[in-house]
Amino acid sequence: MKYVDEFRDGALAQNLTESIALEAKSSRTYRLMEFCGGHTHALSRYGLLGMLPANVQMIHGPGCPVCVLPIGRIDLAIRLALEHDVILCSYGDCLRVPASNQMSLLKAKARGGDVRMVYSALDALKIATNNPTRQVVFFAIGFETTTPPTASIIRQARVARLTNFSVLCNHVLTLPAMEAILTQPGEVPLQGLVGPAHVSTVIGSQSYQSITNRFNKPIVISGFEPLDLLQGILMLLRQVNEGRAEVENEFTRAVTLAGNRKAQALVHEVFEVRDSFEWRGLGSLPFSGLKIRVAFAEFDAELRYPDLIYTNVPDHKACECGAILRGEKRPQDCKIFGTVCTPDNPIGSCMVSSEGACAAHYTYGRFSEVKWAS
Repeated sequence: MKYVDEFRDGALAQNLTESIALEAKSSRTYRLMEFCGGHTHALSRYGLLGMLPANVQMIHGPGCPVCVLPIGRIDLAIRLALEHDVILCSYGDCLRVPASNQMSLLKAKARGGDVRMVYSALDALKIATNNPTRQVVFFAIGFETTTPPTASIIRQARVARLTNFSVLCNHVLTLPAMEAILTQPGEVPLQGLVGPAHVSTVIGSQSYQSITNRFNKPIVISGFEPLDLLQGILMLLRQVNEGRAEVENEFTRAVTLAGNRKAQALVHEVFEVRDSFEWRGLGSLPFSGLKIRVAFAEFDAELRYPDLIYTNVPDHKACECGAILRGEKRPQDCKIFGTVCTPDNPIGSCMVSSEGACAAHYTYGRFSEVKWAS
């Protein structure tokens, strides 16, 4: 299959692994962060972590859209479902994320809330069209990858003059999160970052230039296949060894310099940047989230339901999701990982999402501990 089999060739993977071993100098430790949760799962799924030298450490980042959503935002969606009698449409990953008072959207559904899983933003719009007497709210989450579809359905709703549809917007931005990781107190000493793939198809590789310029850290945008990641890691090691800090694009078959200009224009038309937005693990970050513009205010659920007031809710005391999202800890460092906290009984969001680091390690790597050089 084109663009799949070619990037899963075992012989080529072995060659890349040998090149990485030769490039990794035994006198130093390389700490590289894969920002995207999809990369975290690929590293675990294909056993790539065990193929790397001990002094090449992959640090998990905050690029899981479900994981970084704070409890208070889930609470708002639950209130809509239980107190406002709306049809609450959500992506499946959000349904089991623990919220306040041992609740979740799935438990809200069990208590009589009309919570429906959708596979796309367009599904939510169709539900609103087919249920004209019911208010329908789409619980929109995600980075720049899923923002254009949300913008599209808001614009379609206005064209169709739907009065029973609105969006609870939780879309966030990649670059402010990267900046937060590189400036937070007690930051993890990173030598480079693996840039997200899908996000980069939208915003383009040139968007990361400000990060490399400001922090002097190399960024290599990588695809999700095994050879993509191994090549990306090799490119990062070469930059580190040569003292370079540049944006390089390994994923050239999908990512361009400028990105998807049409998608960018659509997002700009419908959304504007919030003054601040709270992230799980990172706190409130300035200019890191999006809200619906005044021109489309009739589709903003936070304006339609003014009693929805966001409240900060601390994470479970035993859960290390925040530290894992900051790259300070690994899932195995959490005392409840794989025991109290499992996919069947998640305590934190990192164990729920299909892009969560804890879910990746539980599914693919909890029985094999990767040894790091000290």
